[in-house]
Amino acid sequence: SLYVANISEDEVSDYSSNEYVKRVEEYAKNEGAGIVVVSARIESEIAELSEEESAAFLEDLGLEESGLTKLIKASYALLGLINYFTAGEMEARAWTIVNGTKAPQAAGKIHSDIEKGFIRAEIVSFDDLQACGSQNAAK
Repeated sequence: SLYVANISEDEVSDYSSNEYVKRVEEYAKNEGAGIVVVSARIESEIAELSEEESAAFLEDLGLEESGLTKLIKASYALLGLINYFTAGEMEARAWTIVNGTKAPQAAGKIHSDIEKGFIRAEIVSFDDLQACGSQNAAK
């Protein structure tokens, strides 16, 4: 299970004194469930902004990521899902698979013919890719 607690925009950087959140956290803990705390009002504002504006807005609030991003990550974890990425000259794409899926079966998510003719995977973690600047440099 996953619980979502909505807080006011004034509490987004520190909701530790919010009794409602404390009760939901305790309830979730007793059930072995997760909890994500968001401000629906802030999420609504973020939805209206460009990517650059939303990044600046989150930074001004002292937040590393949006509540929606936290909710998506928690949902993926709860469902045992991960993303893997494919990239070529013209396109990069994210695919959702069950954590632990082998590379040939992951390739099959793209197309069954790719799974049948699968030879090998070239894997680079996102952190390595970001640090090195390119796939070739990360190899």
